[in-house]
Amino acid sequence: MAATKIGDIRAKSADELNTMLLDLRKEQFNLRFQRATGQLEALSRIKQVRRDIARVKTIIGERAQSAAPKA
Repeated sequence: MAATKIGDIRAKSADELNTMLLDLRKEQFNLRFQRATGQLEALSRIKQVRRDIARVKTIIGERAQSAAPKA
């Protein structure tokens, strides 16, 4: 599975982003568990998921910052 493109993430609503973030964190947990038990074959997937989480959190933060009232 390829990394998520930033344009696809920006097109999602806030609820979809939160759902996506939750799914990615669950996947990250499962990948870490598989790695610890020696069952993980695609080690590069851990890096992809970690970066996808960062992308989603960046977009959520940008939207929160733009929605916040300016002093």
